[in-house]
Amino acid sequence: MWFFELSTGGLALVLFGVVLGTTLVGVLIGRRLRHLSERLREPFAVLQAALLGVVGLVLAFGLSLAVDRYEHRRAAVVEDANAIGTTYLRAQTLPEPLRTRSLEGLVAYTDTTIRLTDSVPGGPEALAAAVEGQALQRELWGLAGRALQEAPVASAPRLYVETLNEMIDMQTVRIAGVNNRVPNAVLALEVIGAALALGLLAAYLAILGRGIAAVFLAAGLVSFLLVVTCDLDRPHRGLIQVPDTAQTSLRASMELPPAAPAARP
Repeated sequence: MWFFELSTGGLALVLFGVVLGTTLVGVLIGRRLRHLSERLREPFAVLQAALLGVVGLVLAFGLSLAVDRYEHRRAAVVEDANAIGTTYLRAQTLPEPLRTRSLEGLVAYTDTTIRLTDSVPGGPEALAAAVEGQALQRELWGLAGRALQEAPVASAPRLYVETLNEMIDMQTVRIAGVNNRVPNAVLALEVIGAALALGLLAAYLAILGRGIAAVFLAAGLVSFLLVVTCDLDRPHRGLIQVPDTAQTSLRASMELPPAAPAARP
């Protein structure tokens, strides 16, 4: 949806403006129709109650989708860090000079994954980090092939290739998870449905001549829920972001000297 490109403040302004603006329009319409309260009270009550129930289900469904995707992205970051960490440990057991070159490549690759985590999906920084990461993957895979060729029966290169393959697969999982957003149709239905439901509720209460302050409070709460749902679906900006703690901790550990000695040729 187009408002995915908005800043957090702009997104909140649009959502609050749509919902509160529709609520205000409902209040004005209700006040103009107050002289018809006896005729409109019952149909308005039935309509707004049914619409509020449906919108409540849609809001809960959309929030559930956003939370599930956010948790998946967080788990993918941790799994990616674990895969890189295991690969880094096993690279220490390779023979020189492949050991040093592989370790240096893994350090550079970790830097690209951190940049990918902290970049806006689809933005130039994210695309550059993904391209650089893929180039490093090819380089590391080539070094792993050489290690296997030089020691075809050794266990260290085979174990290293296994975890290197898992590490490469994890980047694909992470990029797919970042781009797996709540469907635009669901978000549009939430915004439009919430605005209409609260507008009808405001009109109904205005016809009755009471509860105007309460409906604006409800509109504010619903708007905040919409902002949270959309913010969860924007993993690298806004108030709720996917943390890169696992990756930065791994990168810090790479500053220490390798714990395992190189394999003898």
